[in-house]
Amino acid sequence: MIKIRNLTKSYHTPSGRHYVFKDLNLDIPSGVSVGLIGRNGAGKSTLLRIIGGMDRPDRGQVETDSSISWPVGLASGFQGSMTGRENVKFVARLYSEKHELREKVAFVEAFAELGKHFDMPIKTYSSGMRSRLGFGLSMAFDFDYYLIDEVTAVGDASFRSKSAKLIEGKRQRSQFLMVSHGMDEIKSFCDAALLIGRNGAHYFNDIDEAIAAYGKEEDVQVV
Repeated sequence: MIKIRNLTKSYHTPSGRHYVFKDLNLDIPSGVSVGLIGRNGAGKSTLLRIIGGMDRPDRGQVETDSSISWPVGLASGFQGSMTGRENVKFVARLYSEKHELREKVAFVEAFAELGKHFDMPIKTYSSGMRSRLGFGLSMAFDFDYYLIDEVTAVGDASFRSKSAKLIEGKRQRSQFLMVSHGMDEIKSFCDAALLIGRNGAHYFNDIDEAIAAYGKEEDVQVV
């Protein structure tokens, strides 16, 4: 289970302080994959980053005894002057045993399909190449929860298909917290939904109910 307690997150803007969340309290049950839905700017990705420890709230906390991934596909944490291989080795040393290092690097190299670029500096990569490397690196490790933010939109049709199959395999033994604007994707990979709307965050056991509530709140047809 993931417990969110009295979570407040805000940003300073020229027109004053903007609150993304204010005293948010939420329990995400164990054994359930949850899709985060809501309008652009509602705070879905911000909440994922806070849960994953990549961002800090103003106050409040996230409590869990489960292992949680960094946001899958995260590309901003790479060291630009190091090669893709060197970056993967660095992370693998932190998250795996020494005897697993070669296996982890080989998995990422094969999955990301970067060819000779795997041994070139990250700063020479396109944004798509960074995302593919980040996705492969995330999938090389086992977590109780994977944080997934629009990651299946990365790459060409073949790579997206391969990514979806890998995610489906992970789903057999792990849970997801997934942000996607594709409702079919949410239905495919998730068991429940969290609507982050204009009146706070609301958890739904039924994804269709969450989608209907989102459409009603925003007065749009959600498909």
